[in-house]
Amino acid sequence: MAAKLDLLFRHRVSRLVRKDGTVSYHGKRFEVPFELSGQTVSLVVDPHTEVVIGVEDEEGKAIGAATPLDALANATRRRRQPDPANTDPAPPTKSGPNLIELIYQQYYDCKGE
Repeated sequence: MAAKLDLLFRHRVSRLVRKDGTVSYHGKRFEVPFELSGQTVSLVVDPHTEVVIGVEDEEGKAIGAATPLDALANATRRRRQPDPANTDPAPPTKSGPNLIELIYQQYYDCKGE
């Protein structure tokens, strides 16, 4: 019964997940699933100890435990690269002569007169 009471009195604090998959609370950073980047999550906090216990989505469904960010391990972690098919710019389409071709044509058209 006492454990259920503790669950009722835990605080929920909304945080926006950064692009690197982290959120912050009282100057400390925590890792959440990377797929949540750009979304808002709720950190479940024990109000007495100010310790982050877990993470919930916007609907209140538990996502998992809050993992404190290990800055040293995170510095050497491989990052996900964007899909190269989506990031390559489209090849330029030629719609007509460029400025150099126009000048060349003008020069040689005038010279022949």
